[in-house]
Amino acid sequence: MGVSIVEVSPRDGLQNESLYLPTEHKLALIRSAAAAGIGRIEATAFVHPGRVPQMADAEEVVRGTHIPGLRVNGLVLNRRGAERAVASQVDEITFVILASETFNRRNQGCSRAESLAEWTEVSALCRENGIKTTFLVGAAFGCPFEGEIAPTAVIELAAAGLEFGADELALADTIGCGVPKQTTALFGQLHLIAGTTPLRAHFHNTRNTGYANALAAVDAGVTQLDSSFGGLGGCPFAPNATGNIATEDLAWILERSGIATGVDVDAAIAITRQLSDWGYSTPALLGRAGPFPSPDM
Repeated sequence: MGVSIVEVSPRDGLQNESLYLPTEHKLALIRSAAAAGIGRIEATAFVHPGRVPQMADAEEVVRGTHIPGLRVNGLVLNRRGAERAVASQVDEITFVILASETFNRRNQGCSRAESLAEWTEVSALCRENGIKTTFLVGAAFGCPFEGEIAPTAVIELAAAGLEFGADELALADTIGCGVPKQTTALFGQLHLIAGTTPLRAHFHNTRNTGYANALAAVDAGVTQLDSSFGGLGGCPFAPNATGNIATEDLAWILERSGIATGVDVDAAIAITRQLSDWGYSTPALLGRAGPFPSPDM
C-alpha cells in the first residue's frame, strides 16, 4: 500500500510569510524536494501579486522547475490564473473554491456561483491543453466566518467539480478544525460520487488534529496527501491560520504504519533545516526528536 505526498511548501508554505523567499531559493527548495522523492509539487499560485506577494514570481518559478519525474502544479482561482499557468507549461492545476459563501468572497473576491462559472472555463482550457485538474473544496471542515459547514454543501460543490471534468477531487481543512470522525464521514460521502476519480486531502495542524486526520483520510481511501516541509504555512485570508502538517512528520508516520511514500525522511529533515536557516519558523517535530528507531539502536 502506498500514498503520494504532494509537497506544498513553495505555495501554501510561503504564501502567509512576510519574509520574501527569492526565486533562486524557491527553485533550490523545489529541486531538493524532487531529490528527496517528492513526485508532485504545488510550486506556486497564479494569483494577484498585490494580494499574495510571495507568488509574484509564479511564471519564473514554473519555468525553472521542469525536472524529470516531477509533476509541477500551479494553484488558480479563475480563468486568468489558469491562462497564466497554461502559458507557463505546468503539468497540472489545482482550482480552489471555498465551501462557505463568506470565505469565498473574501478569498476569491466573488461568489461561489461565480467561482463555479470560472471553473467551467478553467476545466475546458486545461482539457484543450492536456493539463490535469484538481478541484479543491477549501474550508470543507469549517469556516472562520460562518462556523460549521454542512457536509451536503461540500459534496454538492465536489459534484459540480466532477460534472465539468475534474481529474482529481480534494478537500481542505483550511483552518485546521476538522477531526478524524468528520474526515471519515466526508471522504466516505465523497467516494459515493467520485467513483474511480482519485481523492486528495489537505490538512492543517492548527488544533493538533492534522496527522490524525491524514491517517483517517488514508483509511477512507485517499491516495494523495498535501504537506509542507517543516509544517510551514497558513492562509493569509483566515484569522489565526497556522501551518500545514509537516512532510517529514507525515512521511515518518505513514512509513512506520506500513504505508510507503517514497520520501526520504532524512532528506526532508535537512530541507526543513534549510528553511530555518533562511529565517522561517518550522514547527515540525521529527527533526528535533529524530526518527525511531535511530540508526545507532
